[in-house]
Amino acid sequence: MLMQMVKEGAAASALFLGLGLLSWSTLLNGQEDSAGIVPSSSQLELLFDGGYFLEGPAHGPDGYIYFSDVTDTEGSNMQAGHIWRYDPESGSTTIFWSPSGMANGIIFDLDGNMLVAQGADFGGRSIVRTDMSSGKSTIVAGLFNGRSFNAPNDLAIDEAGRVYFTDPRYFGHEPVEQPVMGVYRIDSDGSISLIINDAGTPNGIVISPDQQTLYVASVDLPWYALNALLAYDLAEDGSASNRRVLVDFEEDLGPDGMAIDVDGSIYLARPSENPGIYVYSSEGRLQDYIRMPKGPSNVAFGRGTYGRTLFITARQNLYKIDVTREGYHPTRH
Repeated sequence: MLMQMVKEGAAASALFLGLGLLSWSTLLNGQEDSAGIVPSSSQLELLFDGGYFLEGPAHGPDGYIYFSDVTDTEGSNMQAGHIWRYDPESGSTTIFWSPSGMANGIIFDLDGNMLVAQGADFGGRSIVRTDMSSGKSTIVAGLFNGRSFNAPNDLAIDEAGRVYFTDPRYFGHEPVEQPVMGVYRIDSDGSISLIINDAGTPNGIVISPDQQTLYVASVDLPWYALNALLAYDLAEDGSASNRRVLVDFEEDLGPDGMAIDVDGSIYLARPSENPGIYVYSSEGRLQDYIRMPKGPSNVAFGRGTYGRTLFITARQNLYKIDVTREGYHPTRH
């Protein structure tokens, strides 16, 4: 999660105003034309505008869209974090869970349980699983080598049910106890492994539909030592190797959260100089672009009748937009 106070204010506003002068071909920077993933007829629709800093959209098995509200305690008068629930049928939004333990990323596992990455700043610094039928929650990852995590941020799940999560630290008063900002895997027996220690400051994470590639967004602020979309080979046992830089963003803000479609294209939320959802091929080629009025933090595909709909969090707002591709959601073998 990229906090509101980072690279905002008058400079960011001026950059967005200049975006209207940019064409699609300019954004492609000499690459081939749009892949037609975002139809010209699709319109960005505002669904909710009452958050503080929204993150982690996820379409639940009950049909609701869940998303987190990361309420930086200093700036929000000590709000303790929330998870909101949006009803696509009625258009209403209500609080589902508060305090949330400073929930950030949200996904649903192969059994329909909610998995939440709880961050720092008076948060849980844990991965928590909630049974959506009973409402009971279980901490599935709270310590590694006897020490608290830094600030779990985002999650992914593979078709074997293993959970992968990133553990950066962008803010919070708590001591940083892990020696690296890494990527971890939780196995079905509950064991936790550090599988990546060279991803800089890891943020968003997704797994390719063929289960062979793990993508990690590295957002290194404010030094930009590694500000890139990374790809790793993902082995059958859940280990990751062969890091490569798919897209290097250098000193442009982003990337943040991401989603992936059934064809393997990556939908990357970038609160950059030109804020929006950038669609990349598995080789890192820019395929399409959704311009956003505010810097987006995360993006997720819906399910069922919303399988070709993107739900996007951006600052205080939740949006949706239709695309031509079906979103990928893992299912059990």
